[in-house]
Amino acid sequence: MAIQDVSERKPPRSETFVPEPLLDSEEAAAFIRIHPKTLQRFAREGQIQGIHIGKLWRFRQSALEQWIERQTGTKVSA
Repeated sequence: MAIQDVSERKPPRSETFVPEPLLDSEEAAAFIRIHPKTLQRFAREGQIQGIHIGKLWRFRQSALEQWIERQTGTKVSA
């Protein structure tokens, strides 16, 4: 087994974290086809995972897909 020259070594592959974009109440409600106020109520009640920032709600699309899967028992494909 040959020893690899230091200059030939590849740098370690860096895993870059890419955050999932957040949807506002209007966008998220349109995605699951409900009224934004209903979505906000579901979030307040803990039925749908959301992030409350001041008076605003933000939602991850993946959390909405998980909610749909729990409601229907089927896998959602975007």
